[in-house]
Amino acid sequence: MNRGTGTGLMGGGIVLIAIGAVLYWGVTVNSAGWFNISNIGLILLWIGVGTLLLGAILLISGGRSRTTTREDVHSTPTGSERTLESDEWHATS
Repeated sequence: MNRGTGTGLMGGGIVLIAIGAVLYWGVTVNSAGWFNISNIGLILLWIGVGTLLLGAILLISGGRSRTTTREDVHSTPTGSERTLESDEWHATS
C-alpha cells in the first residue's frame, strides 16, 4: 500500500469520529426499543479512532520500500534470451 491509502483512511477516520461525537454528545433522543442513537455514536467514534490509527500506521510505513526491476533481452543464435532482475529496498530507520 502507499501513502495515499494512509491519508485516505485518516480522513475517513476523522469523519467517523466527528459523526460519532455529534451523535454521542450532541443528539438527545428518548426512544423506546433497542435502537439507541447514543450507542451508535459511540460505536462510530471507536471505529473512527481505529481507522485513524490504522491510517497513521500505513502512512508511516507505506512509502518506505522500493522495487526496481530490470529486463534484458539478448539475441542468441537459437533465438532471444530474456532476463528479469528485481531488487527490493526497505528503509531501516
